[in-house]
Amino acid sequence: MTLEDFKKNFNNQITNELALFFEINEELGFENYSQGFGLYEDDKSGISSWSEDEDFLDKLMPFAQANGSGSMYVLWNNDSNKSLNELPVIVFGDEGGYHIVAKNIFEFMQLLTFDTEISVDHEEAYFYKDEEDYEESENLPEYKVWLKENFNLDPVEETESILANAQEAYKAEFDKWVSQYYSED
Repeated sequence: MTLEDFKKNFNNQITNELALFFEINEELGFENYSQGFGLYEDDKSGISSWSEDEDFLDKLMPFAQANGSGSMYVLWNNDSNKSLNELPVIVFGDEGGYHIVAKNIFEFMQLLTFDTEISVDHEEAYFYKDEEDYEESENLPEYKVWLKENFNLDPVEETESILANAQEAYKAEFDKWVSQYYSED
């Protein structure tokens, strides 16, 4: 994948920060710095399984694999006139469920330092790490250094506060918006 390919995920626009994220992903390798995670080029075929309505598809920008079973991370253009960096990040589960996971791309990049796949179901999304079975991703140390050097962001020891703050900020708004196009009932 090239940077031009990746830009297509965001309607052929990209921020410097997302371009840097793309470069480190290419350098460190798919799933080599955070378990189950990797940036990709998306044609909206996955997200269109939720709704094929153009208004729905126009506001969602899938950009990454969230886990090994097909869940995806998506930026949501909530018409706030914010840059791509400041849009909320949503996870859409491969077996259902959608949840706000970060208020912006910076919080999202910090979540990746927890180095476990996200679990997604209809009720919640969460990261779980079994310390007895955990094996650090090969290039996680390099990713942490990159995150600190480029954005002055530290790795996270827990994910709950980022998830909870993102849910508090955007859950009601997103649920109302998405209900126009899709219902899990």
